[in-house]
Amino acid sequence: MKRPFFCILLVLTALSLAAQTDTTPFMQQLCAVEGVSDVKPLETTKFKEKYVLKMEQQVDWKTFNKGTFGERIIVGMKGLDKPTVIVTEGYFADYGMRPDYEEELSALFDANVVLCEYRYFAESVPQPTNWDYMTVDNSLADYHHVRQALGTLFKGKWISTGISKGGQTTMFYRATYPDDVDVSVSYVAPLNRAVEDGRHEKFLAKQVGTKEERKAIKDAMQELMKRKPELMELFKKYNAEHGYHFYLSEEDIYDYCVLEYPFALWQWGTPVSTIPSLTADNQTWFSNMMEVAGPDYFIYPNRFMPFDVQASRELGYYGYSLKPIKKWTSLKSTKGYLKEIMLPDSLRGYDFDPTLYDRTVKFLKQEDPTHIFIYGEIDPWSASGVCTWLNCKKKENMRVYVQPRGSHRARINNMPADMKQEIMERLTKWLQ
Repeated sequence: MKRPFFCILLVLTALSLAAQTDTTPFMQQLCAVEGVSDVKPLETTKFKEKYVLKMEQQVDWKTFNKGTFGERIIVGMKGLDKPTVIVTEGYFADYGMRPDYEEELSALFDANVVLCEYRYFAESVPQPTNWDYMTVDNSLADYHHVRQALGTLFKGKWISTGISKGGQTTMFYRATYPDDVDVSVSYVAPLNRAVEDGRHEKFLAKQVGTKEERKAIKDAMQELMKRKPELMELFKKYNAEHGYHFYLSEEDIYDYCVLEYPFALWQWGTPVSTIPSLTADNQTWFSNMMEVAGPDYFIYPNRFMPFDVQASRELGYYGYSLKPIKKWTSLKSTKGYLKEIMLPDSLRGYDFDPTLYDRTVKFLKQEDPTHIFIYGEIDPWSASGVCTWLNCKKKENMRVYVQPRGSHRARINNMPADMKQEIMERLTKWLQ
């Protein structure tokens, strides 16, 4: 039997929250939803009312006997009869606490927002923390529960959306609970087939950008390796000042930063023109390296560790090619680096299971949900995106849009005008 949760109603006195200092009818409705607790008003410049709350979730949705935890949910209300965007966040929901927070689709379609923090992140961590239950299927059941519960309040169309890992989650959510929402929009979502997928290395070496740009990046990687004996002093000082700790030696972490350099540069759309000249001084080169691919990515403790567990277990990731720096590196191989660098010994025992990948591919090939996928052309994550294989010519609904020279920041609003118009027309039709 589920343990009942009781809603805690808070009366705030701050002038900035004057519109919500008293319990509103909508707040009363939120508090009456089964499983909802700790409802607190938030300041907002985008919604009529906005709240943060906890939703009681099962630690394990298969057995229902492993206890429960509170998942952090942020709700922005514009109107109960308007569309509602459920954000299948893949990580933290901290950003949703900002007064100016509003999801792109919420702004475009004047929609409510239900932002769901992913289990095991930030304020949504089960106690005690058993990592066996940090699974995609459990997370999808969390979202399904939220949709069912808050669907009693929001009666309009529902849109699921997410970015990057959140976009993956939107994809998995639609494939697992296809009738939960009317529309799905996945932004820059990879679909990896292994812990080291294999397609990203080829993309970086031979496909992304121009031949001249790829050569400039390769030259930069080699220059950083040639200067390693001189830059290591700056590197160690930088790590000490920031209190960074690693599972590997700093010398090895330096090499991994160089290996990460091309992926990170293309992912965020950093202009190749920002790479220093080969005659620039050491400080200039070091500063550039820290800006593009700093060591904070490889530190422990790492607040992204829940993702690393999932990447090694179900989501997959990308690999590195030693070829550009083989002459200068002491690394013999990068195979298995994710577990070696990112995870403690206690969490390295999970083997990768391709079931999620196979299941999702099968669904997308056989079915035709109202689903839009958005990618950036130069984003390395697009190398393992559905844009590489999904044949939308045979589909009436599903569509893939790739932003020319777009990065991991590709969105509807920064698409070329003709693409944006087509996307908006399609979404508008689906929401009518």
